[in-house]
Order: sequence, then structure tokens, then C-alpha cells
Amino acid sequence: MSLASPADPVSLCAALIRCPSVTPADAGAMAVVRDALEALGFVCRPMRFGEIENLYARWGDARPNLCFAGHTDVVPPGDAAAWSAPPFAAQIENGVILGRGAADMKGAIAAYIAAAGRVLAKGTPRGSLSLLITGDEEGVAEDGTKAVVKALQAEGEIIDHCVVGEPTSSARLGDMIKIGRRGSVSARLIVEGVQGHVAYPDRAANPAPVLVRLLSRLLDRPLGAEIDGFQPSNLEITSIDIGNLAGNVIPAKAEARINIRFNPAYQGAALAAWIAEEAKAAGTDFRGRISVETSISGEAFLTAPGDFTGVVAAAVAAAGGVTPELSTTGGTSDARFIRALCPVVEFGLVGAGMHKIDEGAPVADIEALTRIYERLITDYFAKFAASS
Repeated sequence: MSLASPADPVSLCAALIRCPSVTPADAGAMAVVRDALEALGFVCRPMRFGEIENLYARWGDARPNLCFAGHTDVVPPGDAAAWSAPPFAAQIENGVILGRGAADMKGAIAAYIAAAGRVLAKGTPRGSLSLLITGDEEGVAEDGTKAVVKALQAEGEIIDHCVVGEPTSSARLGDMIKIGRRGSVSARLIVEGVQGHVAYPDRAANPAPVLVRLLSRLLDRPLGAEIDGFQPSNLEITSIDIGNLAGNVIPAKAEARINIRFNPAYQGAALAAWIAEEAKAAGTDFRGRISVETSISGEAFLTAPGDFTGVVAAAVAAAGGVTPELSTTGGTSDARFIRALCPVVEFGLVGAGMHKIDEGAPVADIEALTRIYERLITDYFAKFAASS
């Protein structure tokens, strides 16, 4: 594999895109990152968990330690024939580099590596730079950042602050930084009854009305308004499945899936317990069985505005010419795991095209993001090395 220049973020981004790293496949992407970082003097440590390739790289051993976190895995490209160019060819058309992962988030990884190289070329920072790169963000997220964070904690590795390179910008580069996220709890509601003929309901136990009653009970609870700058919590039904093709048969089973995105007014475990309580109440006198399977993918968190968020926002304004909004909108990210190590914010390219056909990133934006990251690194050490 040819070594992409760590000084050129666009060529490095292209090299990463050409690795078809559809989660959980690595397809050589981590090697591209490792080769570029080792060329800059980083000590790179592969951290494989299960079938997932991860990497923790560090330059220096002093504090403060500023970390950049990102993921090389991508979602499937969908119908490749619908793309303007092959989804893993990294072609540049009209100033835009096209390819799965260009925005989410190989462009940001390339920009940060190039920015780190430019900073190091100017002298020795008063602290350390590190990168936590995973191949499991778009998948189940068990053997990626979550596992690496646990390992680093066990080893006593100290990361003082972290920037996650998610494509947080909304309409133009630099207009939004994520300083928190809502939590997420998912549940599968399963009602098992007794199948029978609709003319003889006494010989059956219909699970459908019980499921409807349960969903109604869950939807009837108001989950509250905005809190601390977060969107209101919301419960959404994502599927209802019975699978009964006969109009004269009472089904044997009905199930539904729900998801709750919740702000800091709630905790995932408390919401999971509430769902279980409502399931029990909805099944009173039901001659069947109700079961609930819940999973909590992350708790709500907030990195309170302060010195760190101020340094990031000021770097965006100075190098990007935009005053960013500090936001908590959007879905979950690996920041939900990294917050256990240190204060964390998310900032990267415009995310409008991520996961879509013809995902791409303007070359000018990748270069501008590199300048912003370079300014951020420089200003970070000026602020936190002086105060440490």
C-alpha cells in the first residue's frame, strides 16, 4: 500500500476512501492511518477487540494530552450504480471528493493528521497529541471506542480533552459544535398469546389489543420539555409487527419496537424500568406472556461551556471565519464513551450528505478544516499547558 502524505489532507482522505471499510471490515484503512502517524513520529498501538481494528496513537508523554477521536468504518454505499462515481474511487468532481466516508468521517481524520503534522513541523508542543481511531462506530459499537476506553482506563492512561471529528457542521463548515448529546434507550416489546379462530375468542388470547394498550400507555406519558439547552425527550414507535396474513385468525404473537431519545432529566435505567412496569400493567388478566428487551446505547451528557469549548469555538472563528453554535442536537456518537475519560466536544465537516448516495466533501472544506484543527491544537496548548 502506498503511503499517503500526512501533510496533504486531501490525498490522505482519498487513500482512506479507497479502503472499502464497510463496518466491521477494515480493508486497510487503519494501516493508512498508522503509516501517516508513524511518519510524523507518533507511537501507534493497534488495539484489536473481537474482529474490530482500533488504534491508539500518541506523540509525547507530557500533559496536557489532547486527543482526537474518529472512525474509519463506513455504512454500505447502497446502489453503487446510482453514484456519480464509484463509491470507493475517491474521484474529485467540481471541487468535491466523492466517496463513502468522505464526510463521515475520513475527511476529518485526514484533516487532523495533517494539522498535527503542521504543528509538529513548527516545534515541540508543551504536551501530548493522541488519536483514538476505531473501526466500529457505525456498527454495534461494542468492540470499538467503548472497549478501547475501558482498556485505557484500566491502564491509567490520561486524556485531558478530546475532539471527535464527527460531521457536526450544518449548513457551512464551522457553524456548529456539538457539546453534548441526548441518551438513547431502545426496547423490543413482545406479546405472546394463543392463536385461534376469530369466531371463538374465548378459545384464544389475542396479543394485538395488549400491544396496542401498552403502546398507548407509553405514549400517554409526557416526557418533558427542553432542559439545559437539550431538545425535549421523545418516544418513537419504530415498528409494529404481527405477521398475520389471515383475516379470520387471532394471531399468536405481536411485537413492536420503540426508541426514546432523552435529555438529562432522565436516566436510561429508569426509563427501561418504566417500560417494564407499563408492560406488566398492560398485561393484567392477559392469558399470555409479555416480555421486554431493552438496550441503552448511551446516557445524555453535556460538556459545559467553559475554557475547553471556548478554545474550540475561538479556533473555528479565527481560522474558519464563522462563529459556531454550541449544540446538543443529533443522534449518538462515540463521544458517549469518551466522556468517561475527559471533557469532549465534536467538530467536523458538513454532515448533510453523510450516509447518502454521492456522499462527498468539498476539497476546500477539508483544507479549511485542517487549518481550523491546526489553530485549535496551537491555541489548546497555549491555554492549557500554561495553566497546568
